[in-house]
This record gives sequence, C-alpha cells and structure tokens, in this order.
Amino acid sequence: MLAEELCKLEGFTYAPSETLWWQHGHSTERDFIWVTTQNLSAEQLQALSDEVGEGRSVLVLCSAFRGVGAEVAAQRWPKLTMKKIPRVVLARCEWGRDDYSLNAQNLPMAVPDAEPPRDIPRQASLFDGDGE
Repeated sequence: MLAEELCKLEGFTYAPSETLWWQHGHSTERDFIWVTTQNLSAEQLQALSDEVGEGRSVLVLCSAFRGVGAEVAAQRWPKLTMKKIPRVVLARCEWGRDDYSLNAQNLPMAVPDAEPPRDIPRQASLFDGDGE
C-alpha cells in the first residue's frame, strides 16, 4: 500500500514486477520506482545499481540512506535518484500489524435469496433414468 501511494505522489504507474524486486512501478519504459522502508547502505545502493543495468533509471524512495550524501550518491550511481519517504506519508502507515483483517462484527446481515416459485416444472436430470 505504501508503494502504491508513493507511486501516485511521484507520478508513476503502480505496476509491481513479478520478477524484478526493485520495480514497484514505472513512468516510462526505462524509468522505474522502488520503495523500501529500509535504511540503505552504500553497498546496497551499489548492488541495486549493478542490477538495474544500463539504459534504465530508478527513483529510490527509502527511509534513509547512510554513508553517502545525496550529491555523492548522484555522482556515484547516476542510474539512481535517491529520495527519503516523506514523514507525513510514513506517519499515516500502520506499523506492526500482521494483517488487515476485516472486522465483521457490525456488517449488515445478508438477505437470503427468495425460493423459486413451486409451479415451475422441474427439468429432468441426465441421471433420472428414463430407460433410453
């Protein structure tokens, strides 16, 4: 849900890849977005840059990145654009929950379907056995 919201905020289409862990969405065929709540190290950023390959770019939204300033990161990994996830977005997230189960205590009861009228003749079944 966080990745989907940040895609909207940044102007990307939310479309997570089934094969590439770092593709949560795209803005063009070669421009992608990856969202993580991790604090990323220089080694992790280098591994991401290596995996992205040539001719593609990734907007990386994370909680923080350490060991490298934004200017140095831009020079060192030109395929990656680093941004911190805005605190206002993080504050709206619910952390420490295993699921988002529906609380069904106050839902309206379903109305049972009306019974079919009894004057409609029953169609014979394939297994009724009329001897043929």
